[in-house]
Amino acid sequence: MQFPSIRNKFINYNRRAAEQNCLSLLGTCNSLSKLTQIHAHLLKSGLHNNPLVLTKFSSTSSDLNAIDYASSIVFSKDADTQLYDTFLFNSIIRAYAQTNHTKQNAIFSYNLMLRYSITPNKFTYPFLLKASAGLLDLNLGKQIHGSVIKVGFDTDPYVQNTTVHMYSCCAGGIEFARKVFDEMSKSSPVSWSAMIGGYVWVGRSTEAVGLFREMQVAGVRPDEITMVSILSACADLGALELGKWVQFYVEKEGIPRTTELCNALIGMFAKCGDVDEAVRVFRKMNEKTIVSWTSVIVGLAMHGRGAEAVSFFDEMRRVGMNPDDVVFIGLLSACSHAGLVEEGCRYFDLMVNEFAIVPKIEHYGCMVDMFSRAGLVKKALEFVQEMPIEPNPVIWRTLINVCRSHGELELSESISKRLIGDEPMHGSNYVLLSNIYAKMFRWEKKTKIRKMMEKKGIRKVPGCTMIELNSEIYEFVAGDRTHDRDEEIYKMVDEMGREIKKAGYVPATSDVLLDIDDEDKEDTLNRHSEKIAIAFALLNSPPRTAIRIVKNLRVCGDCHSATKFISKVYDREIVVRDRNRFHHFRDGSCSCKDFW
Repeated sequence: MQFPSIRNKFINYNRRAAEQNCLSLLGTCNSLSKLTQIHAHLLKSGLHNNPLVLTKFSSTSSDLNAIDYASSIVFSKDADTQLYDTFLFNSIIRAYAQTNHTKQNAIFSYNLMLRYSITPNKFTYPFLLKASAGLLDLNLGKQIHGSVIKVGFDTDPYVQNTTVHMYSCCAGGIEFARKVFDEMSKSSPVSWSAMIGGYVWVGRSTEAVGLFREMQVAGVRPDEITMVSILSACADLGALELGKWVQFYVEKEGIPRTTELCNALIGMFAKCGDVDEAVRVFRKMNEKTIVSWTSVIVGLAMHGRGAEAVSFFDEMRRVGMNPDDVVFIGLLSACSHAGLVEEGCRYFDLMVNEFAIVPKIEHYGCMVDMFSRAGLVKKALEFVQEMPIEPNPVIWRTLINVCRSHGELELSESISKRLIGDEPMHGSNYVLLSNIYAKMFRWEKKTKIRKMMEKKGIRKVPGCTMIELNSEIYEFVAGDRTHDRDEEIYKMVDEMGREIKKAGYVPATSDVLLDIDDEDKEDTLNRHSEKIAIAFALLNSPPRTAIRIVKNLRVCGDCHSATKFISKVYDREIVVRDRNRFHHFRDGSCSCKDFW
């Protein structure tokens, strides 16, 4: 009577042994060919419907970018659906959510899960929310969030954090993210990091910094991820002092200086005007990735230090790091800002012929910009005509500016009209055409363009300048009268104007494209946002200390000239970051050598 029991034990033992053997094989599988062999073994051993083995098979397939292969097996016609469970579906949903091009399949798998009456758990929804974030689908994210609330997982910290992340990634979702965040206990650094990162993601860096200060007041210790996010915010705002404090805090608290954190420090210092410190951080790194090299090359490019950027690129190749397409964008940009036309052409050819990198629109844009800055109008036009891909609006706008500055006004007008036809709601196209008509003294047509903008509800982006003083960020727009010390500031603006005129400054009234007299034009120039910010800095910072400002648009010729004189008259170093690059003004001269 004992024999059947012994026989069953023996069978169960063999089944468990076969199961463990398959799990072990899947744990060491590192190629698709091996995966297919294991699949054959599963079929032969009868384990192709074993839930534990199938789950591990799906996970391994995900690691090998073969999740579709695993899904075809799991959901095949011969599959025993009674063996499906939550853990198996979670593995498949997770795999799809983490794959760039198949996030929609994560949603499909979730719907299939519900169809088979498999109950989701709290681990299911973070994967779905991540898939929604990757799809940038706010409505889908709201639906999943609704399901989360319905099943009662909305208080789970991991679900809450991924909900904040999802809303932050989707256009129009940041306020929903903040609402979820405000309803959380916020005891975890992950929660704060998710919201801070969300603000940075949507470009609301001032609010990210404000929330970071709330985090400090709350006594929550930030982690490395928070530091990376806040460094990105500092880079966006040009908040060098706060960025330095973050670096000090990292060292003081012993937060690991990971490669990602060091890369964020390089980017912050470069974008805040201290590219020498960015280089020092780079040199101290134990492990440098392609992002590290790219960050320092792009940083040097922004500061007009093209020769040094080229030197770093050559060093990068010597140490055996192969450049990618992003590195070449930084390198070509460096050549453009430094006027290194021959070098730029050589590196463009090197990219194509030696590294077999197919140029993207950004590479072509750098080349057009390089020829344009060097005044090679004909070469720029020929290059655009010979491009194998259609130029984008950025390239056309670059050509408009170079043609306008070299007197090719009719060509500029023609291209501008074409752009307005292609992008009827893009404000800068109308502004370009309006400025061309002003250059041609065709005031009636300029007025017509402005009225057209008003009718379409298109507004010109106002000049805006930010400055960090005493750990606070101040923002000024052209003609700003909102500051509580505006009378004092404008007295300083007028004083600056008088003093630099004594030193030889002549207002570039031709830069004011309005049908007004020269006196009014000069007054308009004095109200530019960067001059207001510099006056504010002179009033509120110690003598001879550096002034650092960030302009949202390209600095105009008059402000560039005036700032050179201000740096000399007031004995100040003035660092200006505009939309395109950095200008370092010292003792009446600029680092760009008037080439920008």
